[in-house]
Amino acid sequence: MSASTSGSTRRAGLRRAVVESVSGLPRQFWWLWTSTLINRLGAFVATFLALYLTVERGYSASYAGLVAALYGLGGVISSVGAGVMADRLGRRPTMLIAQLSTAASVALLGFMTDPVAIAAVAGLVGLATNASRPAVQAMMADIVAPQDRVRAFSLNYWAINLGFAISSTAAGLIAEHGYLTLFLGEATLVLACALVIFWKLPESRPTAGTPGGPDDAAGGPAPAPVSMLTVLRDGRFMTVVGLNLLLALLFQQAYVSMPVSMGQDGFSSTDFGMVVAVNGVLVVLLQIPVTRFIEHRSPAMLLVGSALLAGYGFGLTALAGSVAMYAVAVIVWTLGEIVNSPTQMGLVVRLSPLHGRGRYQGMYALSWSVATLTAPLLGGLVIDHYGADALWAGCAAVGTLAALGYGLLLRGLPEQTGAETVASGQPVTATATAAQESSEPVESSEPVASPARRGREAGAAAGAATGEPVA
Repeated sequence: MSASTSGSTRRAGLRRAVVESVSGLPRQFWWLWTSTLINRLGAFVATFLALYLTVERGYSASYAGLVAALYGLGGVISSVGAGVMADRLGRRPTMLIAQLSTAASVALLGFMTDPVAIAAVAGLVGLATNASRPAVQAMMADIVAPQDRVRAFSLNYWAINLGFAISSTAAGLIAEHGYLTLFLGEATLVLACALVIFWKLPESRPTAGTPGGPDDAAGGPAPAPVSMLTVLRDGRFMTVVGLNLLLALLFQQAYVSMPVSMGQDGFSSTDFGMVVAVNGVLVVLLQIPVTRFIEHRSPAMLLVGSALLAGYGFGLTALAGSVAMYAVAVIVWTLGEIVNSPTQMGLVVRLSPLHGRGRYQGMYALSWSVATLTAPLLGGLVIDHYGADALWAGCAAVGTLAALGYGLLLRGLPEQTGAETVASGQPVTATATAAQESSEPVESSEPVASPARRGREAGAAAGAATGEPVA
């Protein structure tokens, strides 16, 4: 075979892989994906808030830490509250309220000069910014068929990281013209995100008339009401939330403890920037191809493997004596992140009852918010009292513990979505399962056809944490 023929074959294979990765998803998913990308393209303030407070305003590092903690506390509060709103008011109203509140509070923060006012408004920004996450994840579960959810979450996670990579680079350049431009720029892009949601995304929240719901005579008994107490009593789901908290605490060390550790080893901020950039580059390059490999594989196997990669990836940091070795450690735990994120979010949806997805997603988002709030404290305490090597060894132990937890918890997890349960704990009916597999929004004025099932074997598909998580 000639080189030109081989090259053409590779290009054709690449084109086919790209098409398979994005095909079959409903139009509303892509508008939701677009809103996520726009949102992350404007994520300037959280990234540069510490520099703004210490360099531009001249406040102490302790004050900057306090403001960051208040920002994280706002996220903790809104994670649960926004989940309840997503179920009661709907996904679309919750996202619109969150985005408009974010735009207003971010713009206001740019004009604050009093330290008390800055701290208070930063808490409001954290509250508003995190409020859209449960609604976004719940809407994605509503409109995407079960067999496509891992791929959809992966594409959304890819958009988050792509947007963050671009915004981080752009923010440094924009800040040269004044930090106020950053605040107003983020507010403008968040408003653009809200406009996309307002114009292009109809409500997707299941209603009482949803097949399998209370008004469906053929759907069997009506599901029991879902409250936050229902979520807390769901032992398997809350265990998943607890295990995700352990992993979230690990991933947060990359931005809290790793720069401190590198500084103690004599490396510069430029060295840290180069090392942490490896994470973003790998996620952008590998998220979709790796998800093509893992989609439809056993969630238990993938979560166990990702926990071990995360734990021992951070554990390798204890052996790092050069920038290259730090980068190797980042590569290992980044692979764990790439595998964990879509698998974890898909599992959360599988364990969530149809009419309680907002609350369940809110509790899942809470684990990330708690990690964001507590990881700096835990990492700093361990480094100060026992040294950085003890922290990285502890990360390996935490990863091992999480892997054991996933292995024990998910041994009996059914492979088919038809085994998903409603809040009452009873298996959903065939009608309800069909409703969950349909991507057609219940309240949409412009219904979207269900995505066609891709004609290929499990394991050859293309395929998201919560995040932080994020949005």
